[in-house]
Order: sequence, then structure tokens, then C-alpha cells
Amino acid sequence: METKQVITALSALAQESRLAVFRLLVQAGPEGMAASRISEQIGVAPSSLSFHLKDMSYAGLISSRQEGRFIIYSANFATMNGLIAFLTENCCGGNLCGPACAPACEPSQAKSKGVPA
Repeated sequence: METKQVITALSALAQESRLAVFRLLVQAGPEGMAASRISEQIGVAPSSLSFHLKDMSYAGLISSRQEGRFIIYSANFATMNGLIAFLTENCCGGNLCGPACAPACEPSQAKSKGVPA
């Protein structure tokens, strides 16, 4: 990811309701969730939710699709994984991960860096 994309994504997540919506959509998986259900689960008014969904969509964090009369929103896992990869790209400066960051390393990375998974 480019730095500008990362800043846009982090900015979109830097608000309590948007972060809650994104986490809910990650939990929902690729099937996603209708806006009305998101509103119920998060406790955000539909008008406010619309604003938040637009902001996250602009950042590439979520996508939407029409299913009948409903709009289904889902997390964009490619963007999420790109953001995580950007943030952890040079974890520990390429040195062996210490115990403090070992949980953040993927099991395959931890093994390759000599940290038990």
C-alpha cells in the first residue's frame, strides 16, 4: 500500500462508530451485512451510519453490493491485510522478534524469525 492510502484508511478507522462497524463487518466475513442490521448491531442512527459507510468505502475498507432491495456491506479484506502488512513490514527491524511482538507476527513469520509460535 502507498502511504497516502494507509493514512486514508487509518483516518477512516480513527472514529469509534466506524471502527465498530469495520470490526463487525470483519466478523461477518465475506457475506457481509445489510445496512439496517449494522445500524441495529452498532446502535447508530441510519443517517449517521450512511455517512460512516461512505467514509470507509472511500478509504477502500469496505465494499457494497445490491441484493434485492438491500445494500450489503462487507469488509475489504485485501485492504485490511495490506494495511496490516504495511504496519508490520519491518517488524523489529528485520531482527528476531522478541516476546513483546511475537503474538503480532504470523505463525509462519515467527518460526522463520526463530520465535516459537
